[in-house]
Amino acid sequence: MPPFPHPAADRGGPIEWAETRRILLVRPDNLGDVVMLTPALRALRAHVPDARLDLLASPVGSSLAPVIPYLDGTLAISPVWQDADGRMPHDPDRELALVSRVKAGRYDVVVVFTSFSQSPWPMAYVAYLAGIPVRAGHSKEFGGSLLTHWVTPPPDETHQVDRCLHLLEALGVPPAGTHLELRVPDDARDRAAAALARAGIAPARPYALLAPGASCSARRYPADRFGKVAAELAERGLPVAVVGSAGERDLVAEVVSAAGSLGVAAVGPLDTPAFVALVAGAAVAVTNDSGGMHVADAVGTPVVVAFSGTELEDQLAPRTVRAELFRVPTSCSPCHQFRCPFGLPCLDLDPTELAGTAYELAPRCRPPDPEGGEACSTSGP
Repeated sequence: MPPFPHPAADRGGPIEWAETRRILLVRPDNLGDVVMLTPALRALRAHVPDARLDLLASPVGSSLAPVIPYLDGTLAISPVWQDADGRMPHDPDRELALVSRVKAGRYDVVVVFTSFSQSPWPMAYVAYLAGIPVRAGHSKEFGGSLLTHWVTPPPDETHQVDRCLHLLEALGVPPAGTHLELRVPDDARDRAAAALARAGIAPARPYALLAPGASCSARRYPADRFGKVAAELAERGLPVAVVGSAGERDLVAEVVSAAGSLGVAAVGPLDTPAFVALVAGAAVAVTNDSGGMHVADAVGTPVVVAFSGTELEDQLAPRTVRAELFRVPTSCSPCHQFRCPFGLPCLDLDPTELAGTAYELAPRCRPPDPEGGEACSTSGP
């Protein structure tokens, strides 16, 4: 943990966990945010081993549940306060239904986890209306008595993992390590292997994984440059699996087309556990500042990241695996924007440099054996 001051909760003090039986944890944003919550889930499970832990998360965040070992259940929602594009119709009945769903859980405690730029107060109000007696979260803003346990957050530049643990420590829960953690079921590995085979990549052969998607366009390295990264890795004898969600089919196809190489193939789309298995099986991953970066950190896969200027690296960077983050310094960073009006100058990165770094992070490779042997050894560089 970084050496920032850690006072007791500003309101409420530590929670009486011994009598707590049902706990709702809230993180309704992106896949990577839920991955970074796993150290907090581990700490809470160790502290209250017999309590039920449910996670309220977005549909994509909830899809991680099969690979998170500490959860008992999920509530998948798309709350209006996370509607970044303003596309959700005005529908009070939808929000009242959310209150009813939360109330049906009969929770003793709700803990609202947020990033430095988010507010706990919308969810705190839902929990208040749902009758949850103990409601905890971080905030620098006034919110009346919606939170019974109101904790002053650490500095904005704090890593997201440490921010989540900071909140729990203030509530009386000691940390249980800062490493990310996902456990891949055998059936997910089987689905990933089958998808590789369908794409013409031998599952037992080392491969690179490219995940060109991101939650917003301001975080996406251009598809044509991702294609060049893929082509250069394939030229060095490392097959490349390009993967994305169902909504990213066109992006994945664009990357594969730009690569123009027989060694580059689209894989999937896959369900989330199979995607995690695919990342876990890769020799190296190349991603944006996205969920794929955090999944790689959680499963031990070296990762090269085209890290845009939307956020601070100190808040989100992988800290367990071998990782190299690339971006061009710009005066507008961190911008916290979803769309860049300037043409992504922070991602004006050389594909050759990214490919070379990825190759060096992967197990040592050599040209393909004409007799059909492995293209890469299992020893590191």
